Amino acid sequence: MEKIVIVTGGAGYIGSHTVVELFLAGYTPIIIDDFRNSKPWILDRITQIVGKEITAHTVDCQNELAFNEVLSTYKAIYGIIHFAADKAVGESVNQPIKYYQNNIGSLCVVLNALKKFDIKNFVFSSSCTVYGETLTPVVTEESPIMPPASPYGDTKIIGERIIQNYWKTTSDAKVMLLRYFNPIGAHPSALIGELPQGIPNNLMPYITQTAKGKRDSLTVFGGDYHTPDGTAIRDYIHVSDLAIAHVKALTYLEKSSTKLFDYLNIGSGKGTSVLELIKTFEEVNHLKLNYQIGNRRPGDVEQIFANADKAKKIIDWTCKFSLKDALLHAWEWEKSLTT
Repeated sequence: MEKIVIVTGGAGYIGSHTVVELFLAGYTPIIIDDFRNSKPWILDRITQIVGKEITAHTVDCQNELAFNEVLSTYKAIYGIIHFAADKAVGESVNQPIKYYQNNIGSLCVVLNALKKFDIKNFVFSSSCTVYGETLTPVVTEESPIMPPASPYGDTKIIGERIIQNYWKTTSDAKVMLLRYFNPIGAHPSALIGELPQGIPNNLMPYITQTAKGKRDSLTVFGGDYHTPDGTAIRDYIHVSDLAIAHVKALTYLEKSSTKLFDYLNIGSGKGTSVLELIKTFEEVNHLKLNYQIGNRRPGDVEQIFANADKAKKIIDWTCKFSLKDALLHAWEWEKSLTT
């Protein structure tokens, strides 16, 4: 029997890689995306990778009528993976209402649809930002949820709480929240990868665009943190590893015979500073970057990385790609872009 999986934001960075992995695992992914953070030609690239055209609907997930209209065209939907959201920490500090309206509004539309169309399996794209400025650098799923460092982080905390309340009132819901760390890299084929609109908000595309000459220089936000080299520490994970985690989470939900609610850290388990990342990128790609140390950025935490033991235990997931793999793949992807 065909297993149709709705992937909101499925043309975006993590979404497109997850669509590929879903297809390779035997699912039938259906993309719903309004292309605010992606480009329609990404669909052609997905087709090149999997050898089959993936159905996509251009719909804003805040539009409940249009969203439900799409879902009503499918007889039975196996599950929903919800990515569609605004995601830039810095932008959320400057435009908080945009983030609450889109990230919370679209989530409510999706949860209503789960109930309306009797869809049992739901995987939510959460974030390590729910841990805020942590008491210790390494976090487990039992680490306290701290006051959010940004409106973006707050939308993930609120989103998790809304989902838990939805689950409590739904008899057969099976839900997995994936709190992931910093996805970087691109598909090994270099056909899909991170595609920021305008000036990048994330570090990795800023690095690759600077290496390519599209940006004059890279500014490292903060060199006075209490870390070995003074720069912020993060847990960087290859985007394809992250995509596979979503597929494994969905498969895990399928096997449960009862309602289920759980959350998992998805990270490499290793902390890497911004300067370490830059130097490793230079090393593996044999080039030099023009960068300087600037002021700290509002909303950034000092250091955080994952204890991902629970993901290994529950869904049998660990990283397959190394940091060097991710940096090589990110650069191959950047070089493939014509603009």
